[in-house]
Amino acid sequence: MKKITYYIAALAVVPFVMSCKGQTQAGEKLKPTVITETVVHDTDDPAIWINPKDVSKSIIIGTDKDTDGGLYAFDLNGKITHKVLGLKRPNNVDIEYGFVLNGKKTDIAAVTERETNKVKLYSLPELKEVGEISVFEGETERAPMGVSMYKNAETGEIFVIAGRKSGPKDGYLWQYKLSEKNGSITGDVVRKFGKYSGLKEIESIAVDDELGYIYYSDEQFGVHQYYADPAKGNEELLVFGKGDFTSDVEGISIYPTPKGKGYILVSDQQNDSFNVYLRENPAKGRIAAIPVSTLESDGSEVTNVNLGPKFPKGVFVAMSNGRVFHMYDWRLIEERIQAAIKTKQ
Repeated sequence: MKKITYYIAALAVVPFVMSCKGQTQAGEKLKPTVITETVVHDTDDPAIWINPKDVSKSIIIGTDKDTDGGLYAFDLNGKITHKVLGLKRPNNVDIEYGFVLNGKKTDIAAVTERETNKVKLYSLPELKEVGEISVFEGETERAPMGVSMYKNAETGEIFVIAGRKSGPKDGYLWQYKLSEKNGSITGDVVRKFGKYSGLKEIESIAVDDELGYIYYSDEQFGVHQYYADPAKGNEELLVFGKGDFTSDVEGISIYPTPKGKGYILVSDQQNDSFNVYLRENPAKGRIAAIPVSTLESDGSEVTNVNLGPKFPKGVFVAMSNGRVFHMYDWRLIEERIQAAIKTKQ
């Protein structure tokens, strides 16, 4: 789930684009601008890769969760462009830019493969396998689910942060520093951190590269915040969102605006909505709750990059029941956030 940069089986793509203004009323569920083509089993988590040469050719990466699952790439019209099949229950996916592999900068996607206890690594946009990490070695509870990536702006080092189906009350997450070995990418554990309530599980993880924070959803408890840089220690900085969710606290997405401001969106899964918090001060509490047509969303992602006429201020992507991903024009969400803030003033 990343990255910060400046089911309806018969449906492939929704043939409409909604204008930003006047299409919805407060309380009405937002409708997606695009619905992707269907996958085979069960969509779970998306990521967004921005094409540096032509943003109109950016792609949505998404997992299909099953014992015979896959990793899919969709264009901005929701059509499948690439896929990797035969993965053993892939759960979450995230991306990072510019890992130097064989002397060449390579953008990569990290995918948890639960039944093999691995994080698989793929180059972008072609989805070629370029490495793997065996995670939680020596533990009785492994089964990786959540994943996010972090790039240290000062050192350029890239890390994978992995979560699992179940784990200890402290040290639930492990962080791996990526390196090249024999022409492929591997990772070495550099820290074990993260408190856990014990109520359900931890899956969704998101990293704010620019501000240097990790967020993760403790599913029936709240959202935890830590430093992303291992050198800054394992102290928990904040827990927010407690009491704001119907049941499960799920997918986390970070929409940046200038000067370190913006929004953190967190899926209220059983309420088919997303709770919104201030990126610069999530401790202030929920500032909006946005009902969506997306059903029981596990995972989501957002970008602020202008992707063309459909998504001039970026796109918000969310997994939905029905084996699809929903793609929303960010302007529709922004309109709801601003209306909620105005109502509270």
